[in-house]
This record gives sequence, structure tokens and C-alpha cells, in this order.
Amino acid sequence: MANSTSEISSYHAHVYYEPTTRQSAEHLRENLGDRFEVTLGRWHDSLVGPHTQSMYQVAFAVEQFNQVLPWLMLNRKGLNILVHPNTGNAVADHTEHALWLGNRLPINLEPLENF
Repeated sequence: MANSTSEISSYHAHVYYEPTTRQSAEHLRENLGDRFEVTLGRWHDSLVGPHTQSMYQVAFAVEQFNQVLPWLMLNRKGLNILVHPNTGNAVADHTEHALWLGNRLPINLEPLENF
């Protein structure tokens, strides 16, 4: 049986950066906050949760997807971004339900397995 999109409560975009790309990540973050109704998460310079590179999270409502995603596609400036729905299944959301802008990075699923 197919999953229903009604299972999606919101979305997250995880913007990954390195020391050499942090300035691009800052610019992207500033523009996201100015243009859209999103919640900007903290900067994580050290690894957190399933993420294997420094990142910050951008949370947004289902209704914002059609505006936020195309803008990210055109303005990511070479940054790698994981976009996933929040359905209540954290492992599936970060893997089979996820989409990547740029390169797919490794995800450490262990922290998600008991989430």
C-alpha cells in the first residue's frame, strides 16, 4: 500500500558546510530567513545526530515546500542539502523519503533507530 502525503507534518532541510563553505552557508541562511517563513536551527560545527558533517537545520511547513525547495535548488551555491519530510519515521525520512541537492552525504542511522 502506498504512503499518503497526509503523513507529512512538516519538512527539514539540512544545509551542510565545511570551514571553506561556511560563508556561503551563512549567506544562504540569511536569505532563507528573509524570504520565507522558516525556523532556522542552530549552527552545528561539530557532528550531531545522524549528520556526518557540520550543518544547520531549516524547518518549514508543508505549505512552504513549493516555494522553499525550488529556491534552494537555484540558490544553494554548491552546498549539499538534505531535504526530508517529517512523517514520524525518522529512519525512512532521512533515507528512502529524502532528497538531496548536491552530493549525497553519509548518514549515521544509529541515533535515529530509537527516535
